[in-house]
Amino acid sequence: MTTAQRPTLEAVARRAGVSRATVSRVVNGSTTVAEDIQEAVRRAVAELGYVPNLAARTLVTQRTDSIALIMPEAATRVFSDDQVFPGIIQGVSQELEAADKQLVLMLAGSAAGHHRVERYALGRHVDGVLFASLHGADPLPGTLARAGIPAVCSGRPLDDSVPYVDVDHLGGVSRAVAYLLDAGRQRIATIAGPQDMVAGIERLAGYRDTLVAAGHPPLVAVGDFTRESGAVAMRQLLDQHPDLDAVFAASDLMAHGALRTLREAGRRVPEDVAIIGFDDIEMAAYTDPPLTTVRQPIRQIGREMTRLLLRLAAGQPIDRAVILPTELIVRDSA
Repeated sequence: MTTAQRPTLEAVARRAGVSRATVSRVVNGSTTVAEDIQEAVRRAVAELGYVPNLAARTLVTQRTDSIALIMPEAATRVFSDDQVFPGIIQGVSQELEAADKQLVLMLAGSAAGHHRVERYALGRHVDGVLFASLHGADPLPGTLARAGIPAVCSGRPLDDSVPYVDVDHLGGVSRAVAYLLDAGRQRIATIAGPQDMVAGIERLAGYRDTLVAAGHPPLVAVGDFTRESGAVAMRQLLDQHPDLDAVFAASDLMAHGALRTLREAGRRVPEDVAIIGFDDIEMAAYTDPPLTTVRQPIRQIGREMTRLLLRLAAGQPIDRAVILPTELIVRDSA
């Protein structure tokens, strides 16, 4: 069927025996039309194969039925083997599909990318914005919120500018470090995450607080949540503290890198050095040895973010902070 042959609102109206305005209201989701008339319009739409003009519909409803998921990361990071990113995307997609909304995935790993995303959102091409993997006091969520664009973050933004969904970093790490202490480990190091992200900051704080309370000195190296940074940080820790006997790594990928370094250094895991990660991505169960880790509900984070945003966009009351529980999963590495 060519564009000229596409059925129009007028054709649907004639088939249903109602006015064009009534068809428009039904197509655009109005609930003020009697149910029998709605049914007649829906039947006419199905019989004629009518497809709404989305541009015109947006002008009428002031809605795009699209939600942006913005990740301020390079494509090489988002599309790496870090399963946190696809887990969040999957959770967001599931909720948006159920709500009949479209997902727009946008990467903003550079200044130019940031400006592009800002222009797109401020141009009202989406009904709301989700952020994942924020670094530093990123001004973009606050900028969009002040412009009246609903926005929700994964992880607490450093400036507390918008609602967010996060996990119990402090409690999860505290349980992991306490587990190592209870096992008799005396020299417990950490490979911390980036200190411009709340996840990195709070996981380091949980480690420090628990260790200091037990009378043990913190032994810290910092990575960036990647496997390679974990390997480098582990070499640094072994050089500085050769007598260490346990490591908490703030991500499973960093723990995996640390396992490789420990093996190269001739250290047995867990006999010589116990190691615990954070995330419980699928890979954690298949490392050698399988990785003890703090599980965070990654897909649920994406789902809860989306639910929060949809309620916010609908003008419904919301909690500005949703904190999900974490769980220690014990395997052979500790």
